[in-house]
Amino acid sequence: MKRILSLTRRCIQDFNMIDDGDKIGVGVSGGKDSLVLLKALKLYQNFSPKKFELEAFTVDLGFDNFDVKTIDNYCKSINVPFNLKRTHIKNIVFDIRKEKNPCSLCAKMRRGALHNALKEKGFNKLALGHHADDAIETLFLSMFYEGRLKTLPPKTFLTRKEIYVIRPFLYLDEKDIKGIVNKYKIPIVKNPCPVDKKTKREEIHNILMDIYKKIPGARDNILTALKNKDELSLWF
Repeated sequence: MKRILSLTRRCIQDFNMIDDGDKIGVGVSGGKDSLVLLKALKLYQNFSPKKFELEAFTVDLGFDNFDVKTIDNYCKSINVPFNLKRTHIKNIVFDIRKEKNPCSLCAKMRRGALHNALKEKGFNKLALGHHADDAIETLFLSMFYEGRLKTLPPKTFLTRKEIYVIRPFLYLDEKDIKGIVNKYKIPIVKNPCPVDKKTKREEIHNILMDIYKKIPGARDNILTALKNKDELSLWF
């Protein structure tokens, strides 16, 4: 956990993510990234130079087999207040609109519900558990499917909602998070979505895994490129 906290602290400080008096909501899906982030921020709260409030926020999409109780119990075990936002997103996306590619609409609606849940309680920042590997995958998704160079920003201000989105785990590797899950036996909740692991992001993930095997150092060089704005060279 020492490495997790060290890199989280550095990321928070490098991008000025937390200020005194912040009310930070962690978007908790039940997956490994969000649960470890919640634990890390709870521990960071003990020695942070900036004092802030911390609560967990989960969006229930409406799937019958979504295990909310496990998330609630986990939050209780680390002494973090738990908030649940119930929605009908599953019915809208899958049953009414019958989307062939449901991920985009679902993600948009889920983000909206999460932002509204924070605003209802007067929270001003949303922390998400995206890590360095997510940032690389997003970069390649953007290039391959959108024709642009774009990745996950460490800190973003949503003007319509007046909420900052922060990503304190962007300096972390996915393997670091998996190690913490195993070491502390953090209870992971299975994603009930029928298209889980069948997305374009999963395809990109598998492509990158193959690249990393064939080109030693490729992953580290991609991360270096993401940070090296002075060497950005495009046509215009």
